[in-house]
Amino acid sequence: MKTTQGKRRGGWGRRVATGLLGTALVLGAAGAGGYSWLRLTSEPRTAGALTAAGLGQSVQVTRDAWGVPHIRAQTDEDAVFALGFVHWQDRAWQMDFQRRVAQGRLSEVLGEAALGQDRFLRTWGFQRAALSALPALEDRTRRLIRAYTAGVNAAQAQGKVAPEFRILGYRPEPWQEVDSLSWSKLMAFDLGGNYEEEVLGTRVVERLGEGGLDAVMAPYPAGAPTILSADELPLQAAQPASRLPSQAVPPGALAELRAHLAAARALGLQAVPGKGSNDWVVGGARTESGKPILADDPHLALTAPMLWYLADLQGGGLNAIGASIPGLPAIVIGRNERVAWGVTNVNPDVQDLYLEPEDATFRTRTEVIRVKGQPDVTLMVRESAHGPVVSGAGAEGLGPRVALKWTALAAGDTTMDAFLGLNYAQNWPDFTRALSRYVAPSQSFVYADVDGNTGYYAPGRVPIRRGWDGSLPVSGDGSREWQGFIPFEQLPHVYNPKDNLVVTANNQVTPPGYPYALGNARNWSEPYRAARITALLEAKPKLSVADVQATQTDTLSPMWPDFRPLLLAARPADDEARRALEALRGWDGQQTVESVPSLLFEAWMMGLREMARDELNDETVMNSLSVLNQLRGDGELCAVQGQGDCASLLTRTLTVALTDLRERLGPDMTRWTYGRLHQVASNHRAFGKVSALAWLFNHSAPTPGGTNTVNVARPEHGTFRQTHGPSYRQIVDLSDPDRSLYIGSLGQAGSPLAPHADDQMKRWIAGEYLPMSTRPQDWGQARTLTLRPTAGSSTP
Repeated sequence: MKTTQGKRRGGWGRRVATGLLGTALVLGAAGAGGYSWLRLTSEPRTAGALTAAGLGQSVQVTRDAWGVPHIRAQTDEDAVFALGFVHWQDRAWQMDFQRRVAQGRLSEVLGEAALGQDRFLRTWGFQRAALSALPALEDRTRRLIRAYTAGVNAAQAQGKVAPEFRILGYRPEPWQEVDSLSWSKLMAFDLGGNYEEEVLGTRVVERLGEGGLDAVMAPYPAGAPTILSADELPLQAAQPASRLPSQAVPPGALAELRAHLAAARALGLQAVPGKGSNDWVVGGARTESGKPILADDPHLALTAPMLWYLADLQGGGLNAIGASIPGLPAIVIGRNERVAWGVTNVNPDVQDLYLEPEDATFRTRTEVIRVKGQPDVTLMVRESAHGPVVSGAGAEGLGPRVALKWTALAAGDTTMDAFLGLNYAQNWPDFTRALSRYVAPSQSFVYADVDGNTGYYAPGRVPIRRGWDGSLPVSGDGSREWQGFIPFEQLPHVYNPKDNLVVTANNQVTPPGYPYALGNARNWSEPYRAARITALLEAKPKLSVADVQATQTDTLSPMWPDFRPLLLAARPADDEARRALEALRGWDGQQTVESVPSLLFEAWMMGLREMARDELNDETVMNSLSVLNQLRGDGELCAVQGQGDCASLLTRTLTVALTDLRERLGPDMTRWTYGRLHQVASNHRAFGKVSALAWLFNHSAPTPGGTNTVNVARPEHGTFRQTHGPSYRQIVDLSDPDRSLYIGSLGQAGSPLAPHADDQMKRWIAGEYLPMSTRPQDWGQARTLTLRPTAGSSTP
């Protein structure tokens, strides 16, 4: 076992520094005057009146005290036009960067340092998949996308330019309709990790045999909570899925597959063990008001600017408020006047790697990647009948072709129809009809309405496999093909459950007996969060919004009771280790910023999660459940090069953890408080690792919570930073929807110079919220901008 806690991870962002340093120094030399000029030329107009080409009738955009726009229009098209307008005003760089990621065009503006990412993105074909989705969408969706696109371009025509464009020295292109679908493909990738699990699983089987899979990637425990119970599903005899046969992946091909993962990680996608989300709905029989309460907090990368953009839209028939994503013409998570919804990731297995036989036929296309300051790079991409060749795609004879089959890359993705349909839903039939258009990434949707109904649905295309479980690569010879998809009507769902409670935390969806396999036993997150949420919600006979708020921000470690007896039984190597064990002995499990034991626990766990590194000869980080199983069973992974046991591992890793903390924080253990190292890192995608600019664009502060707390704040391995977490929180009170609550992780504005760049962050850390209200009296000090159509203008 290797211990590498003290190492800092590099990445492509750091290499971008060379091209930006000169610009940054010039900007810094300009002093306050330079920043004032930059702010003046980038800050959007938020009061008064503007004319906008493409608008049908006048629209009022009232930004409240936190910069949240409340849009009031006569038609739905004009409301969505205004959403596109304010998205570009506040998040132009984010929108352009996101579409460049999907297009694989980062090298054009960031230079050679981003070439590896562009190769990965072009090979997978995210933009091609987005283009194929447009023709399949419903007429209403196409109309609203056109209106949104016109709104974005009308804002772009105002001439304000985000600071990033000036620093990088380019102007963005006009928005295209396909750009509103592009980022959803990257979201599907970020929320679907089976490709990564297959790559890791291949290495595990190669080194440890088939039995090593369950050791390194622990299966979901029998008897742990599932989202739906046996009495909520029509159960049948499930068909067993064999794990093998799999196909051996040669080392060269495996290295290429891992290179794709490295490129994704450089973009902040995937590679976070245990990341996930929470949502739940409580029926009126369990609440003080007698009406449902719905809560949601999606756990995603914490970036600057934040992913989400809070908004309130009212048009002719559209009346939705909640969290939007800049670039998308819809409220993604939120409510309308009758219905509320929340989403978490299901993570079914919708990806498969196929080793194509020598006689397989391929389609070939050529991608030309423009590189700033360098000659163009030509990339040849092959596609088999299964999908893009992600390994061995070069000239003939360079190795086996490994192709990826994935639901999100298939033509005809109608997921945008689903999200826009939710904005209009008035009842459960409307809600489920909208979700029937959903493709990827599969999500756990919770539902509640003002009439008191609650429900749950897990929509999306989930393949049916016969004879193998999808956990490892297979031959592309035709013997292991998908047998269609689980019919929508038979996907997991429940309406008005008898116990008036649905809790989801990326845990296993269905109990044994469900007739289809959503994934293998290692697809699901550890059950700790789901169990803790359920226990808190069942602790009182009647729940209030305040109770739900306390649950959503809970920082008690549900892992600690399992690990406590094992860790406290460790043999200390010296007096420092004895003091650490005594501190842990008195710990109540609360992961607060002032807690010393919380830091000791997380630092020790980092070392323990590395126990498979010697066996795999890589940097694998095991999850907590896998570590627990090894410690409880004195497993073979505790040994180092075949020597030692779990007792000696505990002693050694505690010593390494304490040495690391001493080097970081000094010799006085009483000052090793959690918040000194555990701090949110909402970093800029392009400038976050450029020292001359990071101080301006990044945002950091001590945060509570830890691995598997309900308020998820898993420390990044080796740095202790919180890079992922509740990117958005909402609590919807169906007894009075305008008393609902929401909050983002940072702020509405994208520019670091804007007043709303980070004004939600302190509230978010403290577990406070903003009013999720459509009533002007709840908006605080507000500014109103009136958008007026130009003469003869109309929405396309």
